[in-house]
Parts: sequence; C-alpha cells; structure tokens
Amino acid sequence: MAAIGRQGPGIDPDRLGGRSVLFVMALDAEYGPQLRARISPLMTGVGPVEAAVQLTAALAQLAARDELPELVVSLGSAGSRQLRQLGVYQVASLEYRDMDASALGFARGETPLLGLPARIELPHRIPGLASASLATGASIVSGGDYDTIAAEMVDMESFAVLRACQRFGIPLIGLRGISDGAEDLRQLSDWTQYLHLIDERLAEAVDRLAEALQRGEIGI
Repeated sequence: MAAIGRQGPGIDPDRLGGRSVLFVMALDAEYGPQLRARISPLMTGVGPVEAAVQLTAALAQLAARDELPELVVSLGSAGSRQLRQLGVYQVASLEYRDMDASALGFARGETPLLGLPARIELPHRIPGLASASLATGASIVSGGDYDTIAAEMVDMESFAVLRACQRFGIPLIGLRGISDGAEDLRQLSDWTQYLHLIDERLAEAVDRLAEALQRGEIGI
C-alpha cells in the first residue's frame, strides 16, 4: 500500500438518499469504476495519522462554511482471516490496535485518560447488511499477526476517521470489503488483485445505504 492517495477533491459531501454524506477512502486503488459512478470521496492516504490529518482538516473547512455532512462513511478494503473473502461488511465496532498503555494499568487499546473504551460500538447500521468488528492500526497484518487481534477484520484508517467524526459530532458508518487474509501477503498484488470485485460490492452497499437513508432507517 505504498501508493499516495488523492487528497482534496472530495471535500464536498455527496447527496445520498436526500442526506449530506461525506465518503472517506484511503487510496485511488480502492476507488474503482462502480464507486466512481456513485460517489466522490475524500482521499486521505494510508494509515491512521494521514486519515486523521486529512479528514480533520476537511471537516474544519466544511464547518467554517457551515456545511458539515450529516454522515461520514469510511469505506475501502480490509484484511480478515475469519470472514468471507470478497465479502462486504459494515463496521459493528472499532478499536485502535496500536495503542498499548497496559504498563500503566490501562486496558490494551484504551487511550490513556481519554475516557473512551478500548472498543467503541458504532450505533448506525444499514439494515440487512452483515456486520463485523474492526481493528485499526499502522501495520499490514498477515499470517500469524492475526493471532494477537480479537477483531474480525483489520484496516489502517477507520478508528482515526471515527475520532475526527467524534470531534465534530458527526455519525459514522464503516463499510469494508475483505481483500486479503486467507493467505499470507507477500507482495502488493496479493492485496490489489481483487479490488475490482470489492469495488462492485461496495457500490452495491452504497446503493443499499442510499435506500435506507431515503426510507429514514439510519436514524441520523
């Protein structure tokens, strides 16, 4: 995932199901033709630091224009050794797998003195779409690395997106397509080879989101 993301053009929220929605992705590699026909996401680049910096800056600009979105959607690929490969799952809960202050008596994953639990539930869901827990961190997870992670899937941005959303009081929905995890990662193509299929399935999930928003089923 060494490529640099497209940063900036997606700062204006999309209209989806009659609501203002800001989509957030890491890289153009995950943004295929099906998603391009539907949404114009903010691209942050890879990892929690870049995601936090880029999204916070974008939301601050939107807040200054009194144009904050009603919903943020983090979407893209994820790894999992437990879930169906190429399946799309919405995020049930988020945790920050890099945080470990256990030497000071804090639970692993809990940020010291922040007042948040190690695992944060996401209350807003798309009806009928499978959900799974997600752990965010700044490392590629492969093979035996999964043994230390309780969450069902892993990514590198969504927890940072959540913290930015919390700062501005905006609800978050996460959508992830499982691109890898069944076998060890050895080269970049092991991740990218199925992104075109995940693009199609994420686009279908976006359509379901639009329908749910139109029917008032999301609760925002």
